[in-house]
Amino acid sequence: MSKLLEIQNLKTIAADDNDKKILNGLDLEIGIGQTHVIMGPNGSGKSTLANTCFNSPKYIVTDGKIIFDSEEITDKSTDYIAKKGLFMSFQSPEEIPGVNVANFLRTIRSSQTGERVKISTFYKEVNDNLEKLNLSKDFATREMNVGFSGGEKKKNEVLQLLMINPKLAILDETDSGLDVDAINLVSNGINLFRNDNNSCLIITHNLNLLKNINVDKVHILIDGKIVKSGDYKLAEEVYKNGFQEYING
Repeated sequence: MSKLLEIQNLKTIAADDNDKKILNGLDLEIGIGQTHVIMGPNGSGKSTLANTCFNSPKYIVTDGKIIFDSEEITDKSTDYIAKKGLFMSFQSPEEIPGVNVANFLRTIRSSQTGERVKISTFYKEVNDNLEKLNLSKDFATREMNVGFSGGEKKKNEVLQLLMINPKLAILDETDSGLDVDAINLVSNGINLFRNDNNSCLIITHNLNLLKNINVDKVHILIDGKIVKSGDYKLAEEVYKNGFQEYING
């Protein structure tokens, strides 16, 4: 199995509070074609991990390294990391007034390829993915996340995932605040994206999101460090019993 993401002894502090340690020697490996899940209580460092993979200015890496697709990206720019094939969904996606969904996606596609996008082919791909996600065609003409419900914002991110088709998708609580139908749509979108040549890291509290996804490994993150890893049964155990035994341990 080839490694797509390798995180070694990663330690971070908050940029606005150098005394605040968040990640504390975190190690993680994700192979090509794998789906991993990270679970943990609030404040354990899950979102920090996702953002640090993109070199967010909110966090400072004090030790360790992040290797993605055989290249260390710890100090690379966010733009470079995204173009290399890393994608992240956000808990609270930003609104972009004046830019509709289709034009946003077209700009990304042009940035990915460095070539002018063929309009007819591009819009056919957009409409095909909208149909797969049970979204109307006029969804693509709406301003980016403006006036979107929480569920629509998450559906929009799944659409981006399918259109961008990254090597590795980091989904940071994409299911947060969604009803059952929307969770099923997100789950379906992940399955549409996943294949033997890409990978997925899902950060979630919700077992319902995982029920229809082929999960390879589940990791428990406590106080900035992975304290246990296992298969899907570990997610079921945590969902039933909580994190207390790992916090105490």
